[in-house]
Amino acid sequence: MKSIHIFASLSLALATTALADHHEEKLTDHPEFPAKDFTTIFDGSNLDKIKTEGNWKIQDDNILGLEPRKGESGWTRYGSYLWLPDEYADFTVDFDFKYEKGGNSGLYFRISDESDATANGWEVQILDNFGKEGKLIHHDMGGVIKTSPASENASIAPGEWNQMTVKLKGTHLQVLMNGKLVQDFDLAEKKAKDKELAAKGKIAIQDHGQPFWVRNIQIKTP
Repeated sequence: MKSIHIFASLSLALATTALADHHEEKLTDHPEFPAKDFTTIFDGSNLDKIKTEGNWKIQDDNILGLEPRKGESGWTRYGSYLWLPDEYADFTVDFDFKYEKGGNSGLYFRISDESDATANGWEVQILDNFGKEGKLIHHDMGGVIKTSPASENASIAPGEWNQMTVKLKGTHLQVLMNGKLVQDFDLAEKKAKDKELAAKGKIAIQDHGQPFWVRNIQIKTP
């Protein structure tokens, strides 16, 4: 009888663990900055934990700004992404950003090859959709490109600071944008069959040839 009770208890524990893993805890709040258990990537003091080229410049008020070079313009991808220092499997990355009217950028993750982040990684879209009504597509603010539109329009007015928190555990992705959970799904189940999902990869913020500002970049890993 004792062995039956032990077996039943073990089975219940395993089932509970599996259920907890399947139902990942929802992102409900953005972390403060700096947050406990997070590693600070950029706080305005230096670029020691960032790899990039010279068009990203530290500005007043602990801001890092993208200053397009001569001849660069929006809707063209340029090579000077803002790269975090390591490769990441499971992570929670959090940062603030703002843009001008018509702004465009993106947060890339699980990039397996830096030579082409779009082909070899995944992008959460950053786009000025302030005031847009109706159906959203994958290319709108908070969408996962070619995979999943945001559940709602979380855009705020251009020139205001946005906050984005992206959490990836295994293949379960959540995106919290300005306090709204706009993505919550299994990337492996929803992705295109011919699109690779690497077990780990680089994280980067896109250079789209437009003025763009970030601050308070931090990341948590297991």
